[in-house]
This record gives sequence, C-alpha cells and structure tokens, in this order.
Amino acid sequence: MPMDLKVYSAVWCRDCREAKRFLEKHAIPYTEIDIERVPGAAEEVLRNVGKKAIPQFVIDGRWVQPYRPGEGFLYEEMAELFQVSDA
Repeated sequence: MPMDLKVYSAVWCRDCREAKRFLEKHAIPYTEIDIERVPGAAEEVLRNVGKKAIPQFVIDGRWVQPYRPGEGFLYEEMAELFQVSDA
C-alpha cells in the first residue's frame, strides 16, 4: 500500500526545494502544502511541531522533520526512512 506523504513547504524555502528534489529523484509521490497559500497550514505545522519550521513531512499521519537547522537536508536518514539508495 502506498504511503500518504504530505510536504509542508513554501516557495522561498531552500531546504524545502532540496526536500522536494530528493523526493522527485526517487519518484516518491507527495502532496505539497504551501504554508503561504493554504489557509491554516502554518498553524497546522505550529500545532504539530511546536514551531513554524519547514519543510515538514507527514508520512501516514506521522510528522517528520527532514532537515536539521544549520546542517540542511538529512539525506542518509531520509534515504533510510523511505528505503531508497541515495548513491
């Protein structure tokens, strides 16, 4: 059964672009939720994460932060999580 993946992001977010590139490279389908355009989306992130930090992945209802502030996108951890090779 395919997973339900939502990506909370914004057009100005460099880490969000990196996260979406990773997903597209591995043909992982996702639904993008732009916190600037979707009413209530930023508040949804705040409610679930405790801060307005993007990108956020929501995988089958579980919130996952795919980057570490100051370090960027977590390629190895996300490759393991999605069971893909990041070579």
